[in-house]
Amino acid sequence: MCPSIVDVAGLNRISKMIFGERDSVPPEFEGRQFYIHNPQVTLMRTSVEESRRFGKIIAEKLSGYEGPVSVLLPTKGVSVIGLEGQPFYDPDADAALFESLHAGLPESVPVVEINASINDP
Repeated sequence: MCPSIVDVAGLNRISKMIFGERDSVPPEFEGRQFYIHNPQVTLMRTSVEESRRFGKIIAEKLSGYEGPVSVLLPTKGVSVIGLEGQPFYDPDADAALFESLHAGLPESVPVVEINASINDP
């Protein structure tokens, strides 16, 4: 089995909840944080609880991984729009993701926190 490096790029948006134009967002999601990527694509920010669930799911999957694996966590942002001052900046949601990963992973899976954003060189 090949070594794997896992990162959390883009986990500040819900991939299955990418909407079309802003008017296409169902009413039950009103009040959530959105980013209009372009006139045909509207993204929705993950909540603290959703971020926590994502971390738990990833940890569960990696706990059963048979090859060597490491997890990289960019502490300054998991996407360009998640950086400080950007529309999806939410340190509480990012912290929930990171904390649930740390809590759910066995000690055999190294977690490397990088003081950078996902797109930094």
